[in-house]
Amino acid sequence: MHRMSRQTVPATSPPNPERFTIAASVDQLLLAASLFWALAANRLFLGQALKDRALAAPQTWAYALALIVLLACLHYLMLAPLANRFTVKPLLALLVVVTAVAVHFMQAFGIYLDPTMMRNVLRTDVGEARELFSWTLLPNLLVYAVMPLLLLSRVRVVQRPWLRATAVRLGTALLASAAFVCTLLSVFQPLSSLMRNNKDLRYLATPANVLWSVGAVSAAQARGAAQPRQAIGLDATLGAAAAARSRPLVLVLVVGETARAANWGLSGYARQTTPELARLPVINFAAVNACGTNTETSLPCMFAPVGRRDYDESRIRGSESLLHVASRAGVAVHWRDNQSGCKGVCDGLSHDEVVSLNPAGICADGHCLDEGLLSGLDERLAAAAARPGTQLLVLHTLGNHGPSYFRRYPAAFKRFQPACENDDLQQCSQQEVVNAYDNALLYTDHVLASLVAKLQAASDRVDSALVYVSDHGESLGENNLYLHGMPFAIAPDVQTRVPMMMWLSAGLPRAVGLDAACLQRRAAQPAAHDHLFHTALGLLGVHTALYEPAWDLTSGCRTDPA
Repeated sequence: MHRMSRQTVPATSPPNPERFTIAASVDQLLLAASLFWALAANRLFLGQALKDRALAAPQTWAYALALIVLLACLHYLMLAPLANRFTVKPLLALLVVVTAVAVHFMQAFGIYLDPTMMRNVLRTDVGEARELFSWTLLPNLLVYAVMPLLLLSRVRVVQRPWLRATAVRLGTALLASAAFVCTLLSVFQPLSSLMRNNKDLRYLATPANVLWSVGAVSAAQARGAAQPRQAIGLDATLGAAAAARSRPLVLVLVVGETARAANWGLSGYARQTTPELARLPVINFAAVNACGTNTETSLPCMFAPVGRRDYDESRIRGSESLLHVASRAGVAVHWRDNQSGCKGVCDGLSHDEVVSLNPAGICADGHCLDEGLLSGLDERLAAAAARPGTQLLVLHTLGNHGPSYFRRYPAAFKRFQPACENDDLQQCSQQEVVNAYDNALLYTDHVLASLVAKLQAASDRVDSALVYVSDHGESLGENNLYLHGMPFAIAPDVQTRVPMMMWLSAGLPRAVGLDAACLQRRAAQPAAHDHLFHTALGLLGVHTALYEPAWDLTSGCRTDPA
């Protein structure tokens, strides 16, 4: 038999994974990432820094190059202490995604990522976050995140002996520090002048702004968690006139969300966005300044004894609020929320949430319409009428929370058309954005008028007062700015001027010794969030050394109670 010959088939060699990887040290990765961010993620920073310079001038290009070197060195020096061969890729991967998202929102809404804004971001609930994300984020993620992440995934971090790695790290850090200092000295005069005149410009440098602001917020929260809130108003008591009242008194404070004075019908806006309130005997304060440009700042501030006029964030956040002082005096206090919480203002006190109450036909997709705040109010007033006493009820509305203004009102309030019905405001014309915003104000007007109707229905048994004030305003595309949260020093008036109004039941002026006509005249003068703390104490009849009559809007209009 013939032996069959076996053919030799050449074996296919397996792919060499080394061919598809890039070898790089930790420091090389950090330097590459820092240079990428300086060039790709800082268009807003560079645009603001160069906006008054002639782009064709060689000095402008030299200045721009110096800024890029400063940004790259700064980011390397911030990341170097956090990176080693185990942490460098996860750290850069996280920052790549965070930077892409930050750049998108900074460009889309004109925001600055300072510590206050970062606190807002960190405390945003899932529902709010969902509304902010849209398909327009995808191009940013593709360019600034997906492509860099793909490249990063192919990097093999070179392992070095720890002595050599430490020496290289120190040497690179020294070189980066020297480059930073030398470059800074070369442009010190124009840069220092720029920073003095635009102090918030530093919060456009990305991702340094994210790193710094997260660190600042985390440190502040750690300090706050380490010590209890400072008790204030330990001497608070109900005054003799309040204690002697035979009829119950209920003060309702409604804290609006993102309503701006410029669009408030009662204050002269060309559109009547407050038609129901306009038919009621309300007292409108047309010139009111907010404590801040976001809820995280304004809410604690307006419930503090000293607000924007002597602003101290750590003291405000570390102390009790108006509600604690009133409760200590014997006032029954309750907070009802339809937003993102009371920001510490109601800590330890009675509170509930509309979403938990789940009133029929009011809630959907994790959000409730503001009419849910009135759920059970008739029963609460009936219970108050059954026994003398003083109550403070705070209602925190969802109001005009953006960007999804069209989700804040039911179909019956789609009066101004066409209205923007897109979570991404830049997909709508400015007029469509304004229409949706104004429709939401129409609904706020309806909720407040409905609240007045309920208080009026109980006025034969309960003396009551309603105070409404918004926490901050909103930008609706003016100067290409949207939403709110600009640093207070440079914020436009539309973010800092807010509506405020009062309504008094027929028996309230006599119960607290108040001349309503006088208060109407006082409303024509400027007011501020700083007035709320002392005005509320005055209406409730709470006596404490914290009370300052000059900051009580009603103090100049008081008569002796009957």
